[in-house]
Amino acid sequence: MLAFVFGCKNDQSNPQTTSSIQLEGLTLNNNQKWVANKETHIGMQRIDSILKHNDFKSAKKLGKSLSKQTSYIIKSCDMTGEAHDQLHVVLVPIIEEISEIKELDNTSEIDKKVRHLQRLTATYFNYFKN
Repeated sequence: MLAFVFGCKNDQSNPQTTSSIQLEGLTLNNNQKWVANKETHIGMQRIDSILKHNDFKSAKKLGKSLSKQTSYIIKSCDMTGEAHDQLHVVLVPIIEEISEIKELDNTSEIDKKVRHLQRLTATYFNYFKN
């Protein structure tokens, strides 16, 4: 699964997505957001909430809480076709970032990773709806 990681760069072209990240290969569905299954959307909303309301003092606790949500998303995903493929473009970097967060001890590194994860989460919401 991790082999599907694509490079990313800042997206300066769309003011609506200034806090998101442009991921290579991620596209809209005919200029519309992809429809995600309910559980995926709920899991991503929970990740977003955790990131917004956590004090980030324990990377291990934060990572465990976030991993619980990605496990829920993976276990509950019944998406197929191009929508599923597009979800992988954004979900794989999120899972990798969470794995890296769990290994950190340095508070400034945790903050940096959390900001990046927040931007990846914003990217999901710019490309997917329920």
